[in-house]
Amino acid sequence: MTEHAERPMIDVAVTEVIRRPVGVVADYASDPWHAPEWYANISEVEWKTPGPLQVGTELAFVAHFLGRELRYTYAVVEQTVERLVMRTAEGPFPMETSYGYVSMPDGTTRVTLRNRGTPNGFSRLVAPFMRIAMQRAMRKDLAALKRVLEHG
Repeated sequence: MTEHAERPMIDVAVTEVIRRPVGVVADYASDPWHAPEWYANISEVEWKTPGPLQVGTELAFVAHFLGRELRYTYAVVEQTVERLVMRTAEGPFPMETSYGYVSMPDGTTRVTLRNRGTPNGFSRLVAPFMRIAMQRAMRKDLAALKRVLEHG
């Protein structure tokens, strides 16, 4: 496989500053039960392994994106106060989602949400459109997270 073929075709990151301490933001945003409250496209979350959330935990999600229902299972591969990284264990295409939390000097938190992956099959053909749609959806999701955490 060439170096180019190994790179993800989709790599989207968005950032938002939330006026809450990093611990509050990370605890809420990293809790899978909260995902349907701020992710517009996620309708269901199911724990495939027993809690608490830790490296090795598997979670099944049902999402609706670009008019299609997507079912996928993520495995947690990294978890700290500053970062949560999950990779697909099962799903329509290999994807990694990461959350980064940085405490700012003024007590706010800079959140970075990143999705990257390599679509296959039909998804590969529409990857440029997926990138744009993902970026738009991710911006809306972080705006919703900000509203939830700043205004309850």
